[in-house]
Amino acid sequence: MIGIAVIFFLSYWFNSLFSIAALLFYALLVLILIESVALYRVKGFYGERLLPEKFSNSDENVVMLNFENAYNFKVHLQIIDEIPVQFQKRDFLKSLRLDSKKSKSYDYILKPYKRGEYIFGSLNCFVSSPVRLVKRRYQFQNEQMVKVYPSFIQMKKYDFLSLDSNSRNFGLKKVRRIGHSMEFEQIKEYVKGDDVRDINWKATAKQNQLMVNQFQDEKSQPIYSIIDKGRVMKMPFEQLSLLDYAINSTLAFSNIALKKNDKVGMLTFSNSINNFVKAESKRSQINMLSEGLYNIKTGFKVSDFGLLYAHLKRKVTHRSLLFLFTNFEHISSLKRQLPYLKAISKQHVLVVIFFENTELDKLIHTRTEDLESIYQKTIATDFAYNKRLMVKELEKNGIQAILTKPKNLSIKTINKYLEIKARGLL
Repeated sequence: MIGIAVIFFLSYWFNSLFSIAALLFYALLVLILIESVALYRVKGFYGERLLPEKFSNSDENVVMLNFENAYNFKVHLQIIDEIPVQFQKRDFLKSLRLDSKKSKSYDYILKPYKRGEYIFGSLNCFVSSPVRLVKRRYQFQNEQMVKVYPSFIQMKKYDFLSLDSNSRNFGLKKVRRIGHSMEFEQIKEYVKGDDVRDINWKATAKQNQLMVNQFQDEKSQPIYSIIDKGRVMKMPFEQLSLLDYAINSTLAFSNIALKKNDKVGMLTFSNSINNFVKAESKRSQINMLSEGLYNIKTGFKVSDFGLLYAHLKRKVTHRSLLFLFTNFEHISSLKRQLPYLKAISKQHVLVVIFFENTELDKLIHTRTEDLESIYQKTIATDFAYNKRLMVKELEKNGIQAILTKPKNLSIKTINKYLEIKARGLL
């Protein structure tokens, strides 16, 4: 078209060029008409977006696009997929070539950082023939919805690693058993390493050799994940809030607990109690937990630990293992809630889980060059020291604690669960 315009311009001085420019212009119109008829005469292109049943939060999820060219000629294809607004990605454009009567697939990765419903818009496909003067737009699958659930991919990964005796990952090793439950299994001969407290003296007298009682691991013990939904859990690390880290960890270690025939349940709280799921050992329990955790959101209110204690005393009557996911930034905030935590730990095995501030670590290890950076580093060091002080304070009051970086939360929670089970503390 630019060439024709230049020839028309030159024909002002060279009249013989005008007829050539006019001929080329009409030829262009004929080509446009022919390509338009070829593209619009029949519906010769089909596209499809294939979404998984659900997305896994904070993991890479694959979206598959399938295309089929039913035209009798090769087509050039431009794809614009309307990705959910949560991703803030408005520059999606993919170009492909597709031979006649052929199909092709294309996939791309999406990594969500929030749970909830994600709405895909239209799958827009702009098709042109080899001439590429005209494009025909095809639209497919307007407004598809997919739900983003807590990280079930992470759950499956840790499930696999925990059952692998050769795993070298921290926390996913078999811990030596130094305690036992009271479920009697059999009487056997004493071997070196058996607990002398288990010697059965009556059987020893009859057999004229040392005999010990053997106990089996107690199964179907109730285990609850308690998730704080208050404002302290809204802090984000690596685009994921502390609440989402806690939710992903809950799903991962609950799945392992079910594999070990324990009962799992959960509840969430802030200024009220929500999403209480009674501990059960049935396989469908993971689905119930996932549905319960699916749409939880943090608020800006202060969490009521007194209300939590009252609810546990009323609803959780059997001695249980409680994993409390919360966060304290200063020891003074811990001491305000310590009486309630001590009261809960008298009835249950309580593990308080809170988080290191990894952004402070960066400040602590930054090279100081001026007075302001020295001041910032000093304050950061004091906050980090307070975190370690809180662990000591909890342990001094008979409460187990985990202080962890957010990204290591699932592994450390699983490690603590396996340790408690191995030591027979519940």
